[in-house]
Amino acid sequence: MRRIILQIVSGILGLWLANTIISRVDITTCKTMLLAGLVLGLINFFVKPILKFLTTPLRIITFGLFGLVINMAIIWLVAYFFQEISIKGIAPLFWTAILLWGMSTILHLVFPKKKK
Repeated sequence: MRRIILQIVSGILGLWLANTIISRVDITTCKTMLLAGLVLGLINFFVKPILKFLTTPLRIITFGLFGLVINMAIIWLVAYFFQEISIKGIAPLFWTAILLWGMSTILHLVFPKKKK
């Protein structure tokens, strides 16, 4: 339960940071940002592990860099379904993926898994 909440929060905060920092990333409403962050967090929690498993050979060959392509594809898919999100170009998509990855990493370091 903790992991899914962290994924959702990192999705929302990552989209907010991308909207704030990266030019050519525009999210029109706060409601869209929250809903898209929720969807992004759920996709990262449920679908991304399956994609990572299916692309294991490519990730091994590219020393894990194909994981960035997976992240970019997921973000592009969310932006495609939410018409209020506009990411114009591959560079803003790349930096958005890096921001979301960093946000997820930071949140998992700040709130580590509790040992029993």
